[in-house]
Amino acid sequence: MDIKTASALHRLRLVSVPEALSFPALLLFGSVLSRVSDIDYLMMPLGILHGFLFVIYAVFLLDVWNKAKWPLKKVALFFLLALVPFGGLYGDRLLKREESAGVLAARAREAARA
Repeated sequence: MDIKTASALHRLRLVSVPEALSFPALLLFGSVLSRVSDIDYLMMPLGILHGFLFVIYAVFLLDVWNKAKWPLKKVALFFLLALVPFGGLYGDRLLKREESAGVLAARAREAARA
């Protein structure tokens, strides 16, 4: 794995957890808060923040797809995990494994050259 692929995977990992937590933490909290109180002006900024995180996740996923040459099934799995509440947490675990396997393979190639 080259440095560009590793950094693309790392960026996707960095945004996967906040995106996974933005639906239950922000939107559900805001929805409950607007129902039990008069604070209904909070939903629009929370929805925008959640949408922004989702779009960033999708862009980073496309970047990983381009750089890591993943099959379409794998990209579709990570996209679907972003749609499921807390699915990005499982996706982060898968990405961590992928990232560490790539680092180990790169180190093995370097050791074989030396």
